[in-house]
Order: sequence, then structure tokens, then C-alpha cells
Amino acid sequence: MCGIAGWVSFGEDLSSRKSTLEAMTATMSCRGPDESGTWLGAHVALGHRRLAVIDLPGGTQPMVIDTPQGPVATVYSGETYNFIELRDELRRQGTTFRTDSDTEVVLRGYLKWGEAVVDRLNGMYGFAIWDSRVDKLVMIRDRMGIKPFYYYPIDGGVLFGSEPKAILANPLADALVCLDGLREILTFAKTPGHAVWEGMRELRPGHFAVLDRTGLRERCYWKLQAEEHTDDQPTTVARVRELLDDIIHRQLIADVPKCTLLSGGLDSSAMTALAAAELQRQGEVVRSFAVDFAQQADNFRANEISLTHDTPYVHLLAEHIACEHKDIVLDGTEMADPAVRAASVGARDFPGAFGDRDNSLYLLFKAIRERSTVALSGESSDEIFGGYPWFHVDAMRSIDGFPWLGNQNSPLRATGMLDPYLVGKLDLETYAADQYRQALREVPHRESESGLERRMREVCHLSLTRVLRLMLDRKDRISMAVGLEVRVPYCDHRLVQYVFNTPWSMKTYDGREKSILRGATRNLLPAVVADRKKSGYPGSYDPHYLTAIQDQVRGLVTNGHPVIDLYNREEVLAASNTTVDTITPAQRFGIERFLDFATWLDLRKPTLKLD
Repeated sequence: MCGIAGWVSFGEDLSSRKSTLEAMTATMSCRGPDESGTWLGAHVALGHRRLAVIDLPGGTQPMVIDTPQGPVATVYSGETYNFIELRDELRRQGTTFRTDSDTEVVLRGYLKWGEAVVDRLNGMYGFAIWDSRVDKLVMIRDRMGIKPFYYYPIDGGVLFGSEPKAILANPLADALVCLDGLREILTFAKTPGHAVWEGMRELRPGHFAVLDRTGLRERCYWKLQAEEHTDDQPTTVARVRELLDDIIHRQLIADVPKCTLLSGGLDSSAMTALAAAELQRQGEVVRSFAVDFAQQADNFRANEISLTHDTPYVHLLAEHIACEHKDIVLDGTEMADPAVRAASVGARDFPGAFGDRDNSLYLLFKAIRERSTVALSGESSDEIFGGYPWFHVDAMRSIDGFPWLGNQNSPLRATGMLDPYLVGKLDLETYAADQYRQALREVPHRESESGLERRMREVCHLSLTRVLRLMLDRKDRISMAVGLEVRVPYCDHRLVQYVFNTPWSMKTYDGREKSILRGATRNLLPAVVADRKKSGYPGSYDPHYLTAIQDQVRGLVTNGHPVIDLYNREEVLAASNTTVDTITPAQRFGIERFLDFATWLDLRKPTLKLD
């Protein structure tokens, strides 16, 4: 896992622009704390920061292969889980290798198959290849959008990087955010290709872009397809188990310490149990980590996101599979530290919507990184197997809009603290409706689908292409802020495509959410864990946390911080003076986002164009 940065300009000699390239690359140091490298040519500059995971001595980058027609170089971020099979195939065809890294497999695969190498890769990746033989840059992102990739077209070329901060470090890029950028920040639905920053693009998942002297073109190489599902229920359950066994086997390959993220829910418990079985065959014991909060058992209050306290289920599963487990216990004072918020907001390059959950996730990953380099996560299971409430509550899934924005606690309704004039300019309801219409046009259907089956195809697709990508971006950016590689087994595209085409009645065959996953892994789990109802990533109920951030809000208002220009001062102060027992979810959400916005303005210093 790594961070990449690059610059191509056909109208300029970049061989003397190393200092600018190094500044771009340095912004990725957290993603790659082990090594740094650069490579420059007449019209190309490539930078790389490495987190060594596979072939520790041999995977140094940028990686360059000399050919009779000129060098071909790559900067690669991610993991290709089928690199061993691809390497064997290439060797049979006469290719020789000088390292054991997956990076070299991908680069030599490009030399053999060209851009079609993307069709052969199984993994999570964002990488660029400069082919000096034809003066061409190829930028590639994985099918599900697990790893980030951004680019910024310039006259006669492009800037690119794993994160916007790498691009913004180049003086040719403007740190400008317009109304649509703010709309994207404030609407809980990630628009594919939208990067928040004006002029910048996010390379869409399942796409690659080619830049040569004729221009820049982005192409789709993979997307979800609507296909007939012919397997019966037992066969489907068995096939999902077969896929999961293979996925876990592949994703446990690493030359560094590895672990799992365990919450005691079905997703992470099934994944951890599968990992335990696989590692046991290798003579190892799985290591797991869970987040908890000081006095959480006393302070916990059930809500629509977190129905039950995780820890009892975590410990039950850990004992059941005999894993080496550790709870990471956080306290409210630690989470409220402005430096922690600065780290999480800085990692994401925009103010998020999760407040204390972002702060605690950062601290959790930081603690895990002291003990491990690679972690497996249960992320994406809810979107794939249908775990969220909007899959099952008719009032949510039947609305004419993104179903997760249909409840009373929707982020679109939590705008009361923003300046009323700004709220009017943003018109988030219209923006969300427009994005929803666009998203619906992308949903593939089979002609025979109608009624509930057709709508659930839409709900699944919307969740996989709008919610999941937001969650994957959050996971990647916060984990890589501490140099922790987090892998997401449920995002294997083979599993996603297979389950996407499973009829909704089969996905709920036991009358519950995620029936297929439960059926595929029930034999590995205690019954109480297998049957536990969905409970999201936990928030902290420590009153010290809330009072601390309320103090911070009042301090910013008193000192006249520029963020107040975006907000209704009276509403902000009212929320900051509300007692712990009476503060509403909208007020809590509002002051968290207020602090995130203030932090973002301080760190990234964006120019806001609000007309």
C-alpha cells in the first residue's frame, strides 16, 4: 500500500522540476512511511511513497523497465491478490522477473497485454504507467473504488495523485471549491467522478484514463451487470461460502503482521472466523482488534445506528474461535483533542459527516498500526448483502430519492445551523434529486424485473455506487493517515457481481437482513452472534466528549473564526450551550460538522466561490 503522485506535461521539460514533484510526493508520506522515490523524464515526473507489505526488499518504486524503444515506468498503490497466478502465466510465456512484488507483475503484465491488463487484475489498486515508447500515460483504478485516484487536467498534460493534497501541492492547481463542491460535501451520496475541488476529477471505479498528445480520455472497463441468477438457495449459499474462502485465503497474503477489525456483528465476525480457519491451516492464530470507549457500558444508549453494545459480542466471538484479541479503549478527552480532529479531517481533505466516529476511527487505526501493518475489514457487507434499514423499511426504500436520505435524521435535514442565505444558494434537496435521477439512469435491469424486485435492484445499485464509495474513501483515507493497510474482502468484484444478481427474495430467505451471508457462515459462529441485528460503528456517549467540543465551538465563535460566515451564529451557540441530556441528534451533528469545517478551512485554506 502506498501513495502516488505525478505530473505529465507535453509542453514543458519536467526533468528539472524535481523539487515540485518532491513536494507533491511528500504529502503522501503518511501513506508510505517506509520509502520515498522519484523518477523524472522529459515530459513526466513520478513520485512514490511506500508502505512495504509484499517483497519488502524488492518492491521499491517508481519501478522502471527498460525496453529497446524506451523505458516504461509505474507508480503503484494497492494490492493485486492474484499476482502469483499472473506471474506464473507470464513466466510460462517467457517473461522473467527480478523481484517477488505484485508491482512488477502488474508492470510486466502491461508490457504483455497493454491496457487489457486491467481485465486480469483481482485486487484494490490505483496506479499510473508512463509508456515512453509512445509518450502515453495510463491511469487505472480498481473496480469497486477501494483505492483512491485523482487527476487534474492542465494545458498539455495532467497532475495526479492518490489524494487531492498531492495535486494541490503543485502551483498549477487551484484550491478552489465552488457551490457544487460544497453540495457534494453536504449531501450523503458520493457522485462518481466528483472530487469536491474545482477542476479536479476522481477517476471513477472500474475506469482507466489515457493521456497522450491527442488528449485525455477516460474509459470504463468494468461495471455491475444485470444477469439471470440460475442457482437455487442452497447452491447460492454454498457458492458465497466458496467465494469467501478463496477471498480470505488471497487477502491474508502479506510479509508483515496482519489482523482483523472485529465489532461482534455478523460481517466482521464471519470474516474473522474465516480468517481464523485459514490461518489455523497455516499454523497461525488470527489477531483481532475492536474499539470501545471508557464507561461505554454505563453510558451506552441504543439508537437507530447502534442498537446494542459491541463488546459482549466481540468477546464471545473471540473466545469461540480462540483468537488473540485486544480491545482499544478510548476516552472522550482523547477523542476531543483538536489535533485528532485535524488528523482525521486532514486525511480526508474535506469536512466529513461522522464527527466523533471519524476521530475514534483514527485513534483505533493508530493504535492498531503500533501492532500490525495489514488489517481485514468487514466494510461493504451491508451494501452487498442488504443490511441497512433502507433495504427493509418500505417507507425508506420506496421514496423518490436516495433511500438513506428519507428519514427524519437525514443529513439534508441537518442544515439548520448553516447560514440561511447559503442554504438557499445550495438548494441541497434539488442537488440530491438531480444526482438521484442520474444514479437511476445507471442502474442495469433485466427486462423481466418489475415491482419490488426491480426497486431492490435499484436500491442495491445505489448503495454500492453512492454509499459504499463514500465509506470506502473514509476507510482508506483515515487508515492510510497512520500507514495502516485495510483490506476489504467483501469488495471482491466476483462476490459483488454474484450477490448483486441474486433475487431479493433469496437475499432475505430467512426473513432477516443478510440471509445469504448468515447462511454461508453460520456454522462458524455462536448463534447469538450470527443472529445479532445490524448495529453500526459505535459512537461515544462520554459526556466529557460533548462538553469538550461544545467549549471548542464557543471558543471559535468568540474569536470570530471565518467558519462562522458559513453558519447561523445563534443556532451554533444554542447547540453549544445545550445540556448533554437535551441536545438533539441534529444539534450534535451540526456542531461536529461546524468543527470539521473550521478545521478544514485552517488546514487546506480553500478559496470558496459561493456565487
